[in-house]
Amino acid sequence: MSEICIIVTIVVYLAAMLLVGFAYSKTNNDSTDFYLGGRKMGPLVTAMSAEASDMSSWLLMGMPGLAYLTGIASPGWTAIGLALGTWLNWLIVARRLRRYSANLDAITVPQFLSLRFHDQRNLLNALGAVIIIVFFVPYTASGFAACGKLFHSLFGVDYMAAMLVSALVIVGYTILGGFRAVTTTDLIQSMVMSLALIAVLGYGIVVAGGWGAVVENAQSLSGYLTMTASHDAVTGGAASYSLLDIVSTMAWGLGYFGMPHILLRFMAIEDEKKLVLSRRIATVWVVIAMAASIVIGMVGLGMTRVGALEFLSGSSSETLIVRIASLISQHGVLAAVLAGLILAGILAATMSTADSQMLAAASSVSQNILQEFGHLKLSEKQSLFAARLTIICVSVVGVVLARDPDSSVFGIVSFAWAGFGGSFGAVVLCALFWKRCNWQGALAGMLCGGLMVFVWKYIVSPLGGVFGIYELLPAFLVSLAVCVVVSLVTPAPTEDILAEFDAAK
Repeated sequence: MSEICIIVTIVVYLAAMLLVGFAYSKTNNDSTDFYLGGRKMGPLVTAMSAEASDMSSWLLMGMPGLAYLTGIASPGWTAIGLALGTWLNWLIVARRLRRYSANLDAITVPQFLSLRFHDQRNLLNALGAVIIIVFFVPYTASGFAACGKLFHSLFGVDYMAAMLVSALVIVGYTILGGFRAVTTTDLIQSMVMSLALIAVLGYGIVVAGGWGAVVENAQSLSGYLTMTASHDAVTGGAASYSLLDIVSTMAWGLGYFGMPHILLRFMAIEDEKKLVLSRRIATVWVVIAMAASIVIGMVGLGMTRVGALEFLSGSSSETLIVRIASLISQHGVLAAVLAGLILAGILAATMSTADSQMLAAASSVSQNILQEFGHLKLSEKQSLFAARLTIICVSVVGVVLARDPDSSVFGIVSFAWAGFGGSFGAVVLCALFWKRCNWQGALAGMLCGGLMVFVWKYIVSPLGGVFGIYELLPAFLVSLAVCVVVSLVTPAPTEDILAEFDAAK
């Protein structure tokens, strides 16, 4: 009976998301509507959409799993870095990007960079679009993988089948409703995610024997409840968490400056004066959500200690919330419905990120590559068709990449996050706040930052030691250095560009 209740709850949730897409399907009159919602987003929708699209499945699966196995140091420093990055992004980037992009009539991040620097060849458009596609595909794949894991671990449903159904729903409402559907569903999904965190946390603490028992268990484990060491769940030992590890982990926060799907929210808000309220809502929600996610890892380990849960090793630790939801469902019909909502929360975390990513990829192909770089004259109808076709293609490749059920959601997300932060982060900051920056510097910075992510991840990082740092940090620094140096050794921007820069202050 409980399983039926869970399935019905999830089906109703998925149907509701598709209905939202259908409801907004007739409001997309042109590409600006489809990609940015006509720049008419309110402060609450803007804030929660930005953070829901950021807090992907790793919030409810990856981070609790990491805390469960290693203690609070790694997820804790990651959370601190992300919280600081969120606050700074809203504080210094949001207002200026909204004003600057509106002045230039830019509807995508690559298009903004191209118009900002008067890039007549549209090289920035093309390179930016390619980078978005390259790194969004694995990001989307991580979302599909999370959905597959969820249904497989809970119902024993075939992993591939579960993943395909989830992908079809996400693609469905994104294709139908565009940006308005995506942001509206993001708001709903952030609420469902919040409910999931609260329910799991409350139930887990009770089953584990109370908060005191959870803390006592954590304190008994070597290196678990400290920010300067990492616990090894397999051996029971601890390893030092060095200053280099801390800096490397906190570097996650730098990624915010280069996330196309988050930057689009800044460009879409109706009134830049409302960004202050959006910033407060977004920052508070992020801090609370990540703190709850880490504590759930602690609580899960406490539940394992009392025998309520089996020990979850490796990537199976990422199914912690799924296992807890399964236990909740055994306490009657209402509890089963609640469990269904918790699982819908995991779907929400996944969907809210995947839909934003596919929309950004769609705009990159249709707007940046086909029309601006390729100089194809597409009607609004043709442009929207190209965008929707891109969404389908990205999802197909994402499904292929996510076919391995043992893939780590956190691992995939961290690489894609580094890719965007390294490619766009420093360049976007220079474009917004450094008058001397030019298109040659921006192009070189994007290219070198993106390449450095691959070089560091697959060549340098395996060397270990000081080289084992998160690839985002060296990629961001290289991108910044290259952007500055190349800009200074090439011709200065024209008076027209400087005038536009000053007008956006």
